[in-house]
Amino acid sequence: MALFSTAYFPPLSYMKELIHASKASIEQHETYPKQTYRNRCYIYTANGRLPLIVPVIKTNGNRTKTKDIKIAYDEKWQQNHIRALESAYSASAYYLFYKDEIETIISGGYEYLTDLNNAILTKLLDLIHIKKQLSYTKNFQKESNQETDLRNAFSPKKWPHATVKKYFQVFSHKHGFIPDLSILDLLFNLGPETYNHLSSNY
Repeated sequence: MALFSTAYFPPLSYMKELIHASKASIEQHETYPKQTYRNRCYIYTANGRLPLIVPVIKTNGNRTKTKDIKIAYDEKWQQNHIRALESAYSASAYYLFYKDEIETIISGGYEYLTDLNNAILTKLLDLIHIKKQLSYTKNFQKESNQETDLRNAFSPKKWPHATVKKYFQVFSHKHGFIPDLSILDLLFNLGPETYNHLSSNY
């Protein structure tokens, strides 16, 4: 069993640990930390590595639990994310194959961040053909009794987290290979080979 934070289109390092875990539990009751993968992901654009950030509302200030974090809709972040993905990956081999399902989730109008992220993770596991038993925490434990505590293992401030065998990226001719981006980068570029790459080449 491994314990993970919630994440918005997680990085490859996160997904690699997830597929190798016998069981996975997603933390819902921690005090929400700032500037993490919980509400952002990184994609590869013509200008290099770009963050896509979901704006959030802390309903109880700095003491807000992750499960109570609401998504803000006073800016057009959904439209911006969809446009950024199209600009970044329209030339990739599998963008059109997955485009509609990814856009449907981003446009879903979820009230809470965890609901959005849980829907994303469920859809990703389906698209990559990974059968994984997921559970969600019912309370917070500072010292986890899980076999592997990965709640704070992945952070944009400590990027990258994984050494990955190179794969084709649309703009690699401009900026070289960029490791440990969002799972979307691998999915749009490798499609059905995503699982094999994640499970075999780390």
